[in-house]
Amino acid sequence: MSEKVVVIYSGGMDSYTVLHKALRDGKQVHALSFDYGQRHKKELDYAAKVCNKLNIPHKVVDISAINTLIGGSALTDNIEVPEGHYEEPSMKQTVVPNRNMILLSMAVGYAVSLEANEVYYGAHSGDHAIYPDCRPEFVNKMNDVCRIANYTEVEIVTPYLDVSKTDILTAGLAMELDYGETWTCYNGRELACGKCGACEERLEAFRDNQATDPLDYEA
Repeated sequence: MSEKVVVIYSGGMDSYTVLHKALRDGKQVHALSFDYGQRHKKELDYAAKVCNKLNIPHKVVDISAINTLIGGSALTDNIEVPEGHYEEPSMKQTVVPNRNMILLSMAVGYAVSLEANEVYYGAHSGDHAIYPDCRPEFVNKMNDVCRIANYTEVEIVTPYLDVSKTDILTAGLAMELDYGETWTCYNGRELACGKCGACEERLEAFRDNQATDPLDYEA
């Protein structure tokens, strides 16, 4: 029987690629998504559609109540989503305090209950400048904790930690993945805005790969 793993699956490009990589590696994937009050909640609809199509077990957990404790992000509060590249200081407004530590902790608990030994998530080098909880030092320390937090060791697997979104897209295109099945924009409107940091990085990845993004944009 194939090995069970938990994949933290937001519905975005990175986790979509990680999900398929785990499947290609022969893993028995259990997808886990979180509603943490993000304004781009439509990414969860994309995640559900993909899991339904692939017949993958998929849990969506509502943890939006945590916003009474960890506010102050443009992704969850009534703060305008900044435009520009991830390297720009304004993008720090999109940091949700302690988000990945919280999500990983719950995913590890879920893995233990499933008797799975690995949790996958899609941190990559393009996030390092702005998001502390996507950096190698964070992942390494979390891995240390997850090995001793339960009777069963759980490893956090980050296949793309040291590469860019361009490289992730390159890997996904090599797998012939359809990125029209993903949502990236931080604004949860009908069409992607094309101007927030998430959209800019996505579009840059497609340009670098000389490929066309299948999503429609406002601009």
